Amino acid sequence: MGDLLLVRHGETEWSVSGQHTSWTDLPLTENGRAQARGLAPLLDSFRVGAVFVSPLKRAQETAELAGLTGARVDADLVEWDYGGYEGITTVEIHRTRPDWFLFTNGVAPGPPEHPGESPEEVGARADRMLAKTRTAMEYAEGPVLLVAHGHFLRVLTARYLGLPASDGALFQLATGTVCRLGTEHGRPVVAGWNVRPPS
Repeated sequence: MGDLLLVRHGETEWSVSGQHTSWTDLPLTENGRAQARGLAPLLDSFRVGAVFVSPLKRAQETAELAGLTGARVDADLVEWDYGGYEGITTVEIHRTRPDWFLFTNGVAPGPPEHPGESPEEVGARADRMLAKTRTAMEYAEGPVLLVAHGHFLRVLTARYLGLPASDGALFQLATGTVCRLGTEHGRPVVAGWNVRPPS
């Protein structure tokens, strides 16, 4: 199996403030746009074979500014549905739930159209996306690249490695960075993490 490249979208106002952002369709900040444009030379060096992108504006804008073309929009790449915690920071949640941790506790229920997801539900979505990337790798002449969101990509990395979804907690992921998942001796590995283009 070929390499799988992960790109977390560039900075948004809520990624700076620490507010949980799933369906709220924020654009990139000016710094986020600069982060995305800066990824272009780095991604060019990989000679990417296929691209999948989240339907949300911040991911679409990142892909466009990074020079990625022919991207397939896939709803399975959206961010973890934070339910009742949309727009809320971890600090605020800890005022009433001091031991709360997203990767083990999930989220509070939200409105009917955004009820929230458990870690296992996000893991199932990541598994579906990994199955699609494996199919794409059979036809692509280079790595498959996903442009998506921090918490979802962390869960996807855990599932790629054969770990439970909750182990996504182990993989801190910064905005505007590239990660590479590959294999060594036929076993899945993290080959690069939070890579930024040279200054």
